Amino acid sequence: MFNLATEIFTNPGEIHEVSKKITNHLFEQSNHPHIKNGEVYVAYLTNLSIDNNVVDAIGVFKSEIMSDFMQFEEKGKTLQMILQQGINLNKLDKGCLIFNYKKEEGYKILSVDSNRYDTRYWLEHFLSVDAFQDENFITKKYLKFCQGFAKDVVFPAEDKKEEVMFMNRSVNYFAKNDQFEETNFLNEVLDNPDLIPEFKNYKVDKGEKYSIEDVTSFPIANGAVSDARKSIKNVINLDTNIQIKLDFINPESAEKYVEKGWDEEKQMYYYLVYFNKEQKS
Repeated sequence: MFNLATEIFTNPGEIHEVSKKITNHLFEQSNHPHIKNGEVYVAYLTNLSIDNNVVDAIGVFKSEIMSDFMQFEEKGKTLQMILQQGINLNKLDKGCLIFNYKKEEGYKILSVDSNRYDTRYWLEHFLSVDAFQDENFITKKYLKFCQGFAKDVVFPAEDKKEEVMFMNRSVNYFAKNDQFEETNFLNEVLDNPDLIPEFKNYKVDKGEKYSIEDVTSFPIANGAVSDARKSIKNVINLDTNIQIKLDFINPESAEKYVEKGWDEEKQMYYYLVYFNKEQKS
């Protein structure tokens, strides 16, 4: 695909001939029974903006699902209804934009795929792409790494509340800072200083898995932080079928108004929650 894209960018007038090669290449990678038939469209686009640069791009789109729609035609005094099939503009089945930008790194590409079950053939076999390791990539990966640390180390060492609060403080650190500094981050988000060497040991063991083994400082991508906030659970699930949901925006509320203890008589743990009044839904 890199060679075919370069062919088009070098001579845009040849896009029709090269589009045949692109379609054949896609067909050759589509031999899995789960992969659906469809129609392929290749377009040459101009004046697109990426990273504040105006460049050309190649669009490759695959439509797999045809939608029914009605057409109406006047015939004398009657109106004839015609049922036809076409492509729904509201949802793209598969598509990518290959920007004539950062050629030396393999061009920068944006890709979308609405079918998760066959994503590998589109990204890996057809496009042969890797995730672009920019600040968005590193921010997402580091927060994923923090989730792993919270689950594997903080929860066993402390409790579920502290696991949730660690991720709460981590996300808020990323949200309020433009630049990540690991030492500053650890001092701010880890209440228990004994966990700092545990964090560093965990990074030695698991850092490569998350592609952050050598990362200690990077610009923070705000969009990646917003996405992470939506995916991180801030709920304590108890075996008594009760859930306690903590607020990501105001973590100090959980610190001040939620206490954990042990009841000798019942031989059970408890959470004590303070409040002034119940709020309306």
